[in-house]
Amino acid sequence: MTIEITMPRLSDTMEKGTIIKWHIAEGDEVSAGDVLADVETDKATMEMQSFDDGTVNSLAVDEGQAVEVGTVVAVLLEEDESADDVSSTPAAPAASSPSTEPDKPAEVAPAPQAAERQPTRGSDGQVRISPVARRLAEAHGVDVNSLVGSGPSGRIVKRDVLAAAGAGEETRSAVAPAAKPAQRSMTPPPTAVPATPVAAAPEQSSDLIAIPGSLQSHREPVTGMRQTIAQRLVDSKQSIPHYQVSMTFNVDPLMALRSSLNSQLAGTGSKISVNDLLVRACALAMYANPLMNASWAGDSIVYHGDVNIGVAIALPQERGGGLVVATIRNADRKSIRVISAETKALSEKARTRGLTVDEMADSTFTISNLGMFGVDDFTAIINPPNSAILAAGAAIQKPVVRDGELAVGYEMNATLSNDHRVVDGATAAQYLVSLREYIENPAQILV
Repeated sequence: MTIEITMPRLSDTMEKGTIIKWHIAEGDEVSAGDVLADVETDKATMEMQSFDDGTVNSLAVDEGQAVEVGTVVAVLLEEDESADDVSSTPAAPAASSPSTEPDKPAEVAPAPQAAERQPTRGSDGQVRISPVARRLAEAHGVDVNSLVGSGPSGRIVKRDVLAAAGAGEETRSAVAPAAKPAQRSMTPPPTAVPATPVAAAPEQSSDLIAIPGSLQSHREPVTGMRQTIAQRLVDSKQSIPHYQVSMTFNVDPLMALRSSLNSQLAGTGSKISVNDLLVRACALAMYANPLMNASWAGDSIVYHGDVNIGVAIALPQERGGGLVVATIRNADRKSIRVISAETKALSEKARTRGLTVDEMADSTFTISNLGMFGVDDFTAIINPPNSAILAAGAAIQKPVVRDGELAVGYEMNATLSNDHRVVDGATAAQYLVSLREYIENPAQILV
């Protein structure tokens, strides 16, 4: 008896899921607890596990395809069951009985190749084709009704369209220009009618430079996660009264501390970043400014006992782009080295497999750092239910005044976006003063 694997409900609000990556292939043996695929939900990318043992008979959903919860995405064969016992396509109709009329020749059945040229269709009569393949077919002008799918259950997939598009290009290029029939107009010439002179359209220049990798007009659908991120950013900006407060920090002592720590950690595989030190400093500054670690709750303000710092992580374009926020829990009670290790692990997972809902939950304050890109100043949108987010720029070496003397030193601009329902201007300013104390005297963040 076959085992059908269906799209699970991986979050309380999940209605659809997208298979980002299959970790199995047809013929693989799987056991209960094995990870079958990475699934993108409306909140995060999560792992889909198997609850049974068996052999993969077919994958019914292509990578990148969104399906509703409960949809069959894969089929497993139980022990001692073979693929021959399972029919993934409807059985062919039985052949009609031969004619008994002596003078009527027997009908010749169509060749198997002709039957195979018919595309597989679903119960609604529509050709079974993946969304990616359909978009490619439209872009290349390929008739999907002429294709035979090589995917699960005869589904037309990307490679089928590309193969057909390549064959079509070869055929067109093989036809000599003289062999192409000339088109002849069958419409009689119109009667001359006086008309208002119209300015001639400018001629297209034939001297345009061919640029390798030039831009092409196209449209790409966004992922479910990207849609969720976009909606939450809109909700945040529209529902939270944002305002910003900025301050410039002398980061010479911080850069010196980082250099010293990394020298001592050489050969251990650990390397401290400016952001690691900033996470710890922001967490400790909450003790003098508890409102920065609070949330608006309509008729009350919720003060959080844990200091959980969210770190904004940019996702690569191949994963749909956008930002996710990974949570460093109890950052006020963790060492710099632990904060560094957790941040690196979460960043790597976010950019490859995706973070779980738990790994993105419960932040009480967020840091967005674009310093690694050389950005020196920007503002950020608050990550609800936080009441503030710190936008940190790069530590830039520049001419500065130190003790009344002109010198060369490192400075960093930081802008704090605040929820005015919770954080007043004076409160935000006092928090930045506390933060500056830790940054400009960084030995405090080590103890």
